[in-house]
Amino acid sequence: MERTLSAQVETHWRFVGYRNYMAKYQSIATEVAKVVKITAPIGFWDLSKVKFSFEVVGLVQKEYFEEVYTNVLLLESFLEAQIGARDDEIRALSDFFQVSLRQAVFDQPETERQIQDVVEQLLIGRGLVRGVDYEREKGRVKVSIKETIPDFILWRLGLAIEVKLCRDKNGAKNIIDEVNADIQAYGKKYPAMLFIIYDIGAIQNEVEYKQGMEAAEKHIHVVIVKH
Repeated sequence: MERTLSAQVETHWRFVGYRNYMAKYQSIATEVAKVVKITAPIGFWDLSKVKFSFEVVGLVQKEYFEEVYTNVLLLESFLEAQIGARDDEIRALSDFFQVSLRQAVFDQPETERQIQDVVEQLLIGRGLVRGVDYEREKGRVKVSIKETIPDFILWRLGLAIEVKLCRDKNGAKNIIDEVNADIQAYGKKYPAMLFIIYDIGAIQNEVEYKQGMEAAEKHIHVVIVKH
């Protein structure tokens, strides 16, 4: 659309594709609205009432074309702002677990479910409601013949949360493989992932261990909590 608008050559057929742009824009906007509430003042058209290019003069075609382009820019700006706000919120949630999780675990855990229960209690403590703000062990993802289910999903943030319990050095190595597999699986459905690793003295170099996983893909967040 930008190339069309910036073209120096004026032709009668320059903006004849306005209806196709309308349809594609509205299809994209409709899909976006399924994921996030759009508050930007974008517009929609009833295409059954929009005349075809051979029924209107070139000036009207241009007006339609520019209307679509304006709405595309509004939607793009809105999404850029939303993505930035979402990333900030995910980082704040990661920091919250980093600071609060250890304080909420009183005895050395034996299973990941124990840590999952504490994570859920902390989510509830932040005012989140299951079934409204988050889900636990739902939102399965199918890869080939195998199905995987995230421990938690925060739909509004497009965030999958996985909890790992690291008991020993072999476990620390296995968790890296598990995280990489989870990234490949959940990345097909969720734009962001948070891995909470509760370590019982097995991870020596936390920074190196964490950076190795976060560097694998964008929007991967890793929190290591030492018991």
